[in-house]
Amino acid sequence: MSIEPVRVALIQMACVASVAENLDHAAEMVRQAARDGAQIVCLPELFRAQYFCQREDHRLFALAESIPGPSTARLSAVVREAKITLIASLFERRAPGIYHNTVAVLDHASAEPDNIAGLYRKMHIPDDPLYYEKFYFAPGDLGFRAIPSSHGPIGALICWDQWFPEAARLTALMGAETIFYPTAIGWHPSEKAEFGTAQYSAWKAIQRAHAIANGVFVCAVNRVGHEHGDVLLDGMEIQGPGDHTPANGIEFWGGSFICDPFGRILAQASHNQEEILTATLDSALVETTRQHWPFLRDRRIDAYANITRRMLD
Repeated sequence: MSIEPVRVALIQMACVASVAENLDHAAEMVRQAARDGAQIVCLPELFRAQYFCQREDHRLFALAESIPGPSTARLSAVVREAKITLIASLFERRAPGIYHNTVAVLDHASAEPDNIAGLYRKMHIPDDPLYYEKFYFAPGDLGFRAIPSSHGPIGALICWDQWFPEAARLTALMGAETIFYPTAIGWHPSEKAEFGTAQYSAWKAIQRAHAIANGVFVCAVNRVGHEHGDVLLDGMEIQGPGDHTPANGIEFWGGSFICDPFGRILAQASHNQEEILTATLDSALVETTRQHWPFLRDRRIDAYANITRRMLD
C-alpha cells in the first residue's frame, strides 16, 4: 500500500527547571506544529526537565513516571485534538527500581490507552562526564522496532543510539522508512572552542550516513540552551551541580535537521534558538533510492556472524 507524503515537524525547544512549565510549553509547540500542517511531530529527548543526568542524585528518580501516565495522558489529548502522531521521550518508571529512557509513539487512530501505538526503550546507555545515564536507566529490552502509525511504520531511536550503525540498520530492516532521533547533546563549555565544530560535524555526519546506508529519512531533534540540570517538581527544587556559570553545565547545540535517503539536508535549525523545523517526506523516494543504491539487496548476511562478538581475537 502506498503511503502519501507526510509533513513532519521537529520541536527544538529550551527547557527550564519547572517540569510543569516544560510540559505546557511542549504541548503548545506541538499544537503550533499541527496548526502549521505537521502530521508527525517529534519532541527532544527527556523534554520534561532540564537534562538531569549531569550528576547522580537519587532524588531525581522522582521525575520518572509510568507509561501510560500523566504525561502521555496530557499529550494524547493534544494528539486526538490535532489528529497527529507524536513521538515523546520520557523517563519511564517501569517498576520499583527499574527505569528506562523510553519513546512513546502516540497516534490519534490508536485505540490503546493514551493512544500509545508503541514504545521503544533506549538500547545504548552512555556513561560519560555530565552524561551519567547508566545511574538512571536500564538498557532497553524491546529491541529495535518499526512502530505502526497512521503514516506508516516509524523508527524511533534515542540520542546515544544515533552513533551505532547497527541500531539504524536493524530499525530499517524492521520496516521503518523514517528514523527519528530525539536527542539531548551539547558542548562542555571548556571543550567547545577546541572541539565544538568537529563534535557537531561528526554528530551530523554519522546520522546522514545512516540515512544513506539504509535508504531512509532521518529526523534528528535536539534541545537548545545552557543547562545546569536544575529541577523543580511539585514544589521540590533540586539545584544542579557546581556554580551556575557559563563555564559549567552543558550548552546544548540545537542544530536539529532532517535529511532524505540520499543524505541531503531538507531542513536545518540554528544552534541557539527554539524552532519548529518542518519538511515533507515522500516515501516514494525511499523506493527510488534503494533501487539505485541497493545496499540492502547486496548485504552479505552469510558473512556477518562475527558482528555479534565484542572483538575478533
